[in-house]
Amino acid sequence: MSSIDFNQVAQQFTTFYYEKFDSDRTQLGNLYVSFFLYFLFILLKILTTGKRDQSMLTFESSQLQGARDIVEKLVSLPFQKVQHRVSTLDAQPASPNGDILVLVTGELLIDEETNPQRYSQCFHLLPDGNSFYVFNDIFRLNYS
Repeated sequence: MSSIDFNQVAQQFTTFYYEKFDSDRTQLGNLYVSFFLYFLFILLKILTTGKRDQSMLTFESSQLQGARDIVEKLVSLPFQKVQHRVSTLDAQPASPNGDILVLVTGELLIDEETNPQRYSQCFHLLPDGNSFYVFNDIFRLNYS
């Protein structure tokens, strides 16, 4: 894991995450389980490990633990369409074990709204062999 380019992992993960969120939120549970490194790019894939029950999401003031509860929360959000526009993406190694912290800021377009809402989201990715899974996810709308 030491030769991993954490910026590349963060970029590939973030691109995949927001594409899935914007198109089919029900598929996000897989990311709270694991994703594999494959060739030079990151290819996401399901792993069925017990780690999904340890993952945690803080969405505004709601805290949920476990992939199932996280997906239920995301699917229950009161909008049909969403588009994420990433403004900034910062990543850094979080421990000698290969953890990666990813901080994203951007704008959301929800349903037919024309005025975007600003957001911040932080992911803590934990290594699992040659793969990673989302251990922590903190999301917050930024009101001005």
